[in-house]
Amino acid sequence: MYNIVFLLILIVPIAGYVLERFLEHLNGKMWSDKLPEQLQGICPEEDYKKSQRYEKENKILAFWSSTFNLTVIILMIILGGFSLVDNLARQLSDNPVITALIFFGIIGLASDLLNIPFGIYDTFVIEKKYGFNTMNIKTFITDHIKSWVLAIIIGIPVLGLITWFYYKTGTSFWLYAWGLIIAFSLFMNFFYSELIVPLFNKQTPLEDGSLKNKIEQFASKTGFKISNIYVIDGSRRSTRGNAYFSGFGSKKRIVLYDTLLKEFSEEQIVAVLAHEIGHYKKKHVIINFVSSVFITGLMLFLLSRVINNPDFSRALGAEETSFHLGLIVFGILYSPVSMIIGLITNIISRKNEYAADSFAKENYDPEPFAEALKKLSVKNLSNMMPHPVYVFFNYSHPTLLQRLSNLK
Repeated sequence: MYNIVFLLILIVPIAGYVLERFLEHLNGKMWSDKLPEQLQGICPEEDYKKSQRYEKENKILAFWSSTFNLTVIILMIILGGFSLVDNLARQLSDNPVITALIFFGIIGLASDLLNIPFGIYDTFVIEKKYGFNTMNIKTFITDHIKSWVLAIIIGIPVLGLITWFYYKTGTSFWLYAWGLIIAFSLFMNFFYSELIVPLFNKQTPLEDGSLKNKIEQFASKTGFKISNIYVIDGSRRSTRGNAYFSGFGSKKRIVLYDTLLKEFSEEQIVAVLAHEIGHYKKKHVIINFVSSVFITGLMLFLLSRVINNPDFSRALGAEETSFHLGLIVFGILYSPVSMIIGLITNIISRKNEYAADSFAKENYDPEPFAEALKKLSVKNLSNMMPHPVYVFFNYSHPTLLQRLSNLK
């Protein structure tokens, strides 16, 4: 039986890689030397050509990054790399929970270090070349260090508790793990902007003035209570504009990137926020949270049905069954299920985006919102003519042309 598992954990990632390359190929076939007729009046021809060059460079980087990571995974499986790390972790501790933490710590740190060169090239070559990156090497390094510290402070207790639940309760561990993840997710939704964001960015309350008045007036008009409006120094890392909402209830917070304030008119900013408020008014935020909780529960339940299978550990070259090796195998085998769930959630997400766009159109003004969508796409060098199949697999939002058509 473990031979079948061994073959599956080789076939699944390879099949995923081939599908990814095929979708990229389809997307590349949509490129054109001339500005497509549909984009005339939306995107200047030079910006269109620039967006294609930008996408081609990202496509090449994605190819080498994916190929490298697939090769590492395949070699780790064939040569027994996961088993070697398991043996090392067992030598450092006899406690199964600590062994699992050491195992995942080594795997996670090694994976991050191996992918840093790709991140450096993306940030300091491609993003810099096209005028997006404003980050210096010091910020890049400190961001990684802070991420590692957060992984230790947050990841170790959560992963340690889940592993402890497994060794204490057996197959029913998934209920306890599910409860823990729900509690953690709620906590992060309430306090992410207050606890995590300040570690990386500075947030300051939006100054009194015309923009703040317009935001508050629109929020009041639509019955959306909000008192926390902040500006974040996104320009420290990128020239891209953005805005987002976070939190539930009294912890709701509007966050505007300083780059957005520089590039967009007040009417366009309010229109973008009207779209986000639309998600709240139509309960998309709560529905998405409940859906993610359900999907997590399903995944944990499936994990509990197979995690005790000794063939999972044997497929990775280990004789002794363990939770952490079983989790590695399950993660690989679960990826097709995850892809199917992702396709369904993308379909629902695109539908919700249309609904939020319609809310902004009906309650504010479609013109500044349409102009904001165009400006965001052009400024960010987005692919405005993606292949429909690529959109189906990868896009959580409708394309620019689809959204503009909906607004009309």
